[in-house]
Amino acid sequence: MKKLLITIVVLKSFILIAQSTEYSIKTIAFYNVENLYDTLDDSLTFDNQRTPNGKYKWTEERYNIKLSRLAKVIKEITNETIDNTPTVIGFAEVENIKVLTDLKSHPELISSDYGVIHEDSPDERGIDVALFYKKESFIPNTIHYRRLIIHNEKGFRDYTRDQLVVDGYFEGEHFCFIVNHWPSRSGGEQRSRPFREAAARLNKKIIDSVVWRNPAIKIISMGDYNDNPTDASFKNILRTKGERDELDEINNLYNPMEKLYKKGIGSLAYRDKWSLFDQFFLTSNLLKKDDGMHFWKAGIFSAEYLKTKTGKYKGYPFRSYASGAFIAGYSDHFPVYLYLVKKVQK
Repeated sequence: MKKLLITIVVLKSFILIAQSTEYSIKTIAFYNVENLYDTLDDSLTFDNQRTPNGKYKWTEERYNIKLSRLAKVIKEITNETIDNTPTVIGFAEVENIKVLTDLKSHPELISSDYGVIHEDSPDERGIDVALFYKKESFIPNTIHYRRLIIHNEKGFRDYTRDQLVVDGYFEGEHFCFIVNHWPSRSGGEQRSRPFREAAARLNKKIIDSVVWRNPAIKIISMGDYNDNPTDASFKNILRTKGERDELDEINNLYNPMEKLYKKGIGSLAYRDKWSLFDQFFLTSNLLKKDDGMHFWKAGIFSAEYLKTKTGKYKGYPFRSYASGAFIAGYSDHFPVYLYLVKKVQK
């Protein structure tokens, strides 16, 4: 048995016992897997560097190493519980349905019988967002890919990732999952900020639309936002709150990652500075401890094997490539997770 909290113990029946109340637990995860490409050259995208003859010498051997690394991480995100793998996982930086099918079919993951939701987006690099879900726990209802239309300073369209919106029935309750990979900070944070603020406005519009159709729906937005929890896209546009007592009918989006960020905890590092771009935020009805699924806690999965062991980047996420050389790591991001719990009816 493993103690999760002083008063909470996980048993082999996948049940939490807190004092005399029993809870079931489900894990939601998000992982930017850093350039999960297949080895084929897609003539419609700029992926030729990720081929056997390209700059990165992306061979079948290296591809299979990457799949094995990722499968190990996905399986072990739930180590704090005894669930074998997350129930729902959002992904960023996946090339196509092939890489997702290969990943879910890996021996470490095949028993989870994941369903896959993916569609090619207009991103110039050919990288997309996607969702895995356990068919026993989640039944998708509607699936939408919402396009983010942005233009650069010269007025030309800047093609980027869609926002994936999936509503359905999670453990019998109406849920909506939104998977994001907002525009990067390429060219500088200030220059690129309007693109992420546009992404935040789209995300807010999606949430408002979903809630308008069903005010009781429970929403979890997840992704690599390329912004931190305290940036304007979150605080001024989405109006997320990091403290439960700050929530009200207008400001009803809770960001559990904000407290972690203020403690100096991050999911990626650059020039000796940690950022927490990989986040969840959720509607406040997921904080109500009623008979339905509700939020328990969130965290960053940063096992020691996911960290660079030596050198100037010691402690940083252990990535697949460094200075153009294949080093057989995992990703330049740590995955993040949250736990949902529900009272067990006796």
